Amino acid sequence: MADTTPKKRRRWPRRVAIGVVVFAGLLLLAQDQDTLRVESPVEAGNPRFADYVASLVGAAVEPGDAYQVLRNGEAFPPMLEAIKQSKQRINFETYVFKDEKIGEQFLQALVQAAQRGVVVRMILDPIGSVLSDENQERLKNAGVQVSWFNPLHFWSLEETNYRTHRKTLVVDGEVAFTGGMGVADQWLGNAQSPEHWRDTQFQITGPAVRALEASFYENWIESGGRSAPALDPEMPSRATGARSVVLWSNPTAGASNVKLLYLLAIGAARKTLDIQSPYITLDESTRWSLAEARKRGVRVRMLSEGEITDAMPVKHASRFGYQELLDQGVEIYEYQPTMMHTKAVMVDGAFSIIGSANFGNRSFELNDELTVAVFDPELAQALIGDFEKDMQASTKLEAATWKDQRSIFGKLQERWWSIFGEVF
Repeated sequence: MADTTPKKRRRWPRRVAIGVVVFAGLLLLAQDQDTLRVESPVEAGNPRFADYVASLVGAAVEPGDAYQVLRNGEAFPPMLEAIKQSKQRINFETYVFKDEKIGEQFLQALVQAAQRGVVVRMILDPIGSVLSDENQERLKNAGVQVSWFNPLHFWSLEETNYRTHRKTLVVDGEVAFTGGMGVADQWLGNAQSPEHWRDTQFQITGPAVRALEASFYENWIESGGRSAPALDPEMPSRATGARSVVLWSNPTAGASNVKLLYLLAIGAARKTLDIQSPYITLDESTRWSLAEARKRGVRVRMLSEGEITDAMPVKHASRFGYQELLDQGVEIYEYQPTMMHTKAVMVDGAFSIIGSANFGNRSFELNDELTVAVFDPELAQALIGDFEKDMQASTKLEAATWKDQRSIFGKLQERWWSIFGEVF
């Protein structure tokens, strides 16, 4: 009997297979093949370390900054208040903006600011952000200038891989906010349920604000903004407060300065290294650096999200490398109550790395990111305190039992998704 199955129905498995192969090939081509073995002769606790880092990454040391740690939903009121008190300009860039409950509050505040004469500029990423046509028209009518970073087009598939992941709000050149938080309802509350994420944001005053605003203007121009506004004059140096090095990155074929900063931080650790990040995916450079830190006797702790995640393929890719780390003596914790989205690295209790970057190759080499190295033991101790509090709500993985904790299917998924680990 002749096969009466419609040809189209018989063709779809082959088309899906071809699509998967093509997509996989594009991802594999995007991976960076360079392996960096970075050592630091200057220890993290050495007063010279800030200048040492700054000289290698080509950035200035900003003295006299003040940082306030904002946890979970408590970050939104001061951000909204800064917008409401603005007098001259607001520069706002984010990967995630959704016109939900909290998004509506931001829209109202931004529209009102523009209506009273404040210059309001926004950069949104079209993959992470959702803004209705009605709200886009609402912003436009109020005078808010909105640019979409790297818009999606069918003829530029490769370009879709390069996103802005920066999260920056700068008001009047006087106060800035950065960290892991976008504008969406999942960041409301206090990490009390799976629907309310655990995250950290930072309010910054001092000379570093100028550098954060400069990072916005770079992407404003890249996103089609015609004006390149002048920055305020540099603030006079202050004798007290944190010393900061502000870095921002763009897609690169080699190692970005953001990646170099993280590798230098690991290389400078002599006592402790605490890494808190979702989506921890390692490449040869970070694996080598962590292994060398353990050989020096550094206590390395990593805290990431658990089963509650918004990117399970990335979680599988992360877990594929756990056994090697556990065998080296790295402590790994997975946060249980909700999605853990905080990005912070603390080294020897002496300095911290904060900002928008995750501890993974996508943030290090593909995304546009904003990262701040803060040389301030007080801030480092505060973040270590938060880290250890989050540890209490986490499951600690053990080298002896980790291989038996996942199903065969789970291990197969880990192996498959690890192929794309460097672009996650």
